Amino acid sequence: MSIMASADSVLNTDNCILCPRNCGINRDCGSKGFCGESNSVRIARAALHFWEEPVISGDNGSGAVFFTGCNLKCIFCQNASIAASEVGKEVTVEALAEIFLKLQGEGANNINLVTASHYVPQVADSIQIARRLGLTIPIVYNTSSYEKPETLRMLDGLVDIYLPDLKYMDAKLAKAYSKAEDYPKIAITAIDEMYRQAGKPVFDEETGLMRKGVIVRHLVMPGAVGNAKTVIDYLYETYGDDIYISLMNQYTPMREFTEYPELNRKVTKREYEKVIQYALSLGVENAFIQEGETAQESFIPAFDLTGV
Repeated sequence: MSIMASADSVLNTDNCILCPRNCGINRDCGSKGFCGESNSVRIARAALHFWEEPVISGDNGSGAVFFTGCNLKCIFCQNASIAASEVGKEVTVEALAEIFLKLQGEGANNINLVTASHYVPQVADSIQIARRLGLTIPIVYNTSSYEKPETLRMLDGLVDIYLPDLKYMDAKLAKAYSKAEDYPKIAITAIDEMYRQAGKPVFDEETGLMRKGVIVRHLVMPGAVGNAKTVIDYLYETYGDDIYISLMNQYTPMREFTEYPELNRKVTKREYEKVIQYALSLGVENAFIQEGETAQESFIPAFDLTGV
């Protein structure tokens, strides 16, 4: 299958511009773009995952499929081994569809596609195959939001729940931590497309699980309370309570940073409380917050090809 199978505005057989990096690489021939991946889909883990928002994980867990590679590669990445393409097994479109069905059979509340931006055409095909074979649970698209609307439109009608980040509204932080000064502009445009597709939140009356909608995540960074407030400002002014905002305190230093020493510590309780109180002061009602000590490596799953 060719990664350049459709959506002519963003795809060309020898010029991959699926994402905002616009590498122009011929991934069909095995070349690798900024994402670190060629045209062959690789995944590092496919298993029940219990550490998402309660309306996603529920009691049974979310059927998380972690894709190898990433088009953002934040320097503080919590999933660095797969973002750097160090771990992953190649799977066909048909095999990926079977993995979705297997997770459904294990009781997953949904299929959670984690960092699949660079594989969108193949993922779209896999979802359609799986649905023809009996997949009925919602599809969650879990993304950094460094996405092109044209690419996201390939998922229109296939993805039920969007779970995007809004990491930065500060372009300087985006450039320093993610080598993507244009991240704020790109991300807000992408989230707008996600909201257009998924709309206002819909929940299962019996289980309380989300069936459709958008949850925008913001990982509060050490020393960046101002950035967090600006993120909340934008989201609430733009969407009100038509989306959910998930404020996370789980940042964990994964290595020693010399150029950015502020990243060598966790977020303080005071910093996180300031962010929460700011959201409350604006009138935000639809939000998730994390309680207690969540900043620990034990919350990061083992990327050991489980379920692949």
